[in-house]
Amino acid sequence: MIPTLIITSIYIAAQMLADITSLKIVHFAGLTMDAGTLIYPITFTLRDLIHKVAGKQAARVVILLAAVVNLFMALFFWIVSLLPYDPQAGSQPDWNAVLSPVWRIVIASIVAEVFSELIDTEIYHLWVTRVTRSYQWLRVLVSNGVSLPLDSLVFAWGAFGGVFPTDAVWAIVWSNVVLKGAVTLLSLPTIYLVRSEHPSD
Repeated sequence: MIPTLIITSIYIAAQMLADITSLKIVHFAGLTMDAGTLIYPITFTLRDLIHKVAGKQAARVVILLAAVVNLFMALFFWIVSLLPYDPQAGSQPDWNAVLSPVWRIVIASIVAEVFSELIDTEIYHLWVTRVTRSYQWLRVLVSNGVSLPLDSLVFAWGAFGGVFPTDAVWAIVWSNVVLKGAVTLLSLPTIYLVRSEHPSD
């Protein structure tokens, strides 16, 4: 129970941080990307850990719960951005500029997260039930190897297609894929840190 709660909490926190920081496009390690990409890739391996510890249905629930939390967060930020400033506190223009949601990015991010991580769940489950329960690192590599590029495509084109030049959008896609792939490789050993409580998953 405790490992599941810890992993789930980290997963949802990482999803929230990724959605907030996706509002900024950065240049990192020679790559152009939304800043959310710096933390978001770990959610795929965290999802795999949840799947291993709590099962397929739990993984699905956590994915949808994270989407609801992120949508509520964006709505709450939007409502707060509409409230007038207290004149006694002075001007606070930076708050709206930073945290007021850009709905195109918010929706693209949530859709990409749900779509790609539900696919990750199905591939992980099929691998464990139809291929092999051995080589746990390989189930993570295979499931993430399919879902990460899909996530990058859906998010980048949904958020920035038609807004940025085509070359810029593709640069964001490829940068996302490269960084997410690197994080997947680094995080592979973490699948061995938890014990499976659901043999069928």
